Amino acid sequence: MRVAFTTLGCKVNQYETEMLSEAFAREGYEVVDAEDFADLYVVNSCTVTASGDKKTRQLLRRLKKQNPGALAALTGCYPQAFPDEAAAIPEADIVTGSRNRAGLLAAVRTACETGQRVVAIQPHERGEGFEPMRVSGLRGRTRAFVKIEDGCERYCSYCIIPKARGPVRSKPPEELRAELADLAANGYREVVLAGINLSSYGKELGLRLIDAVELACSVGGIERVRLGSLEPELLTGEDIARMASLPKFCPQFHLALQSGCDRTLRAMNRHYDTAEYARIAADIRRAFENPSLTTDIMVGFPGETEEDFAESLAFAREMGFAKAHVFAYSPRPGTAAAGRPGQVPNAVKEERSRRMIAAMDEVRSAFLLSQLGRTEEVLVETTRSPLGYEGFTKNYTPVYLNCAEKLCGTICKMRLEAVLDGHCVGTLVP
Repeated sequence: MRVAFTTLGCKVNQYETEMLSEAFAREGYEVVDAEDFADLYVVNSCTVTASGDKKTRQLLRRLKKQNPGALAALTGCYPQAFPDEAAAIPEADIVTGSRNRAGLLAAVRTACETGQRVVAIQPHERGEGFEPMRVSGLRGRTRAFVKIEDGCERYCSYCIIPKARGPVRSKPPEELRAELADLAANGYREVVLAGINLSSYGKELGLRLIDAVELACSVGGIERVRLGSLEPELLTGEDIARMASLPKFCPQFHLALQSGCDRTLRAMNRHYDTAEYARIAADIRRAFENPSLTTDIMVGFPGETEEDFAESLAFAREMGFAKAHVFAYSPRPGTAAAGRPGQVPNAVKEERSRRMIAAMDEVRSAFLLSQLGRTEEVLVETTRSPLGYEGFTKNYTPVYLNCAEKLCGTICKMRLEAVLDGHCVGTLVP
């Protein structure tokens, strides 16, 4: 039986899809590309935005239209957050959620044996543990993402994820060490520790994120350890100091800002203000020799005035981000912010997005120029670029480089000599 997977959403979803793909392969399924003809299509959904749900429904309709005889399975965050809505999608023959990923195999077997539709969404509950899962790698990727945490209890007023992902739970250290050892044995030199709220790792185990970082850096064969997105206020000065003492640690910090206006941050139910954010950024820059800070910035949150936006824009400029993902607020049904008064008109949100993006492009250009003249270690990707291949430095500066294909997956010294299309251009140092 041929099975094809499509992943929507975050790096954690990508990791979970890889886990499912390997599990299906062990059961004798032939895993094919998402665009290929298959007997079973699995859609691993994202529900961060309402438009993401719409995209999931459209994808299921398209898959069924192009291959009416195939089974379609819907899994992931969308069914978990909105089980009744997802269960009502006629094109989905099998519906499971984000809690029991391993249960998808059993649901598919039941549907095949009975010919009946299967809906099996387990609700989240307090005290549930981290679902055991591991991968041997990520197909087509030079670095490996490793999910070490699930769940979120921050309850930002715009976010549905606590409903979709449940309480915080963490991968036990012994499981993490075993998975990392396997990845190293399979040739992966860099790992990215990922989670739904990564900063909360270890909360229920009496551990902290730094414990997982130090463990990962201790695994032989792993040469680089990188972190996914972080909640800034959960990163302490001690954490930063311990990370700075680890030669394998990559000094790129994705600190989710969301807004540079304190009034807006309070309305969002974020758990820091701009002063604390700036202090943490300064701590990082003092501790590391050449770090980079990246972030997410939302514009047009309900009640955001032109003065609020100007304050956010000024703060974002001041932070000197290496890169910022800018996006306009969109109401998410089921969240506190969706029904608030003061919804900003779409035209205003689009105009503020353009201004913020232009400002962040300027800041990014300044960061890339600051990297010129440096000799950096670059992990060579398999991704093709206008000059041959692409790679990333330890602080995640993207580099175009002209080198032999045999260097893909290796770490080479490069001198950064120019800027081209949002990348530095690197020359191999013998």
